[in-house]
Amino acid sequence: MTAVVVEVGKKKVFASVVDWPGWCRAGKSVEDALEVLSAYHGRYAEVAAQAGIRFLKNDSFEVVEQVPGDTTTDFGAPGKVLDADREPLGAAGAKRAAALVAAAWQVLDKIAAATPAELRKGPRGGGRDRDKMLDHVIGAETSYARLIGIKHKQPALGDTAALDALRTEILAVLSAPSDGSDLRQPRGWPPRYAARRIAWHVLDHAWEMQDRTER
Repeated sequence: MTAVVVEVGKKKVFASVVDWPGWCRAGKSVEDALEVLSAYHGRYAEVAAQAGIRFLKNDSFEVVEQVPGDTTTDFGAPGKVLDADREPLGAAGAKRAAALVAAAWQVLDKIAAATPAELRKGPRGGGRDRDKMLDHVIGAETSYARLIGIKHKQPALGDTAALDALRTEILAVLSAPSDGSDLRQPRGWPPRYAARRIAWHVLDHAWEMQDRTER
């Protein structure tokens, strides 16, 4: 069984696979979120392959922790730091988590390169086009980095040197062993949650690009 943590908001429920950062999906109920999570098994397999990590052959889930969500959950992000996020990470586990975050970025780059600049509108006629979405991801990562003790000015879209510097520093922090404490004091994030949140946001938009590309 694959361990999953769940946060239950008033409008949305997020299910996140504990040991696979970024494999997080939302639904209207716990059962719905787990069903969507299962449907993304094949998509996440590309991330594991990019990281060179052997992936699961099945997607039988076991909910090991469930907590009430908050406004962040209902807004559309996995916003709760759970007990599982505060578990210690040894050297091997930390490097594995960092490798999966790096793989999520690589998957995003691959998808973005194959995505047209203008995307099909979302269900209610909204949604960012490709470059605005990429700029949004970079902006979010700049903010997320501050919660693990890293301060960078937001790189401009296309400034690969600045973006590489930001992401290299993020990976250096995430790949270090941890006792599960917050990486910034006060009100920071522990490394397991940071890896999960960063990879989720990257993949959520990568997969959105795929879904909104005209075929």
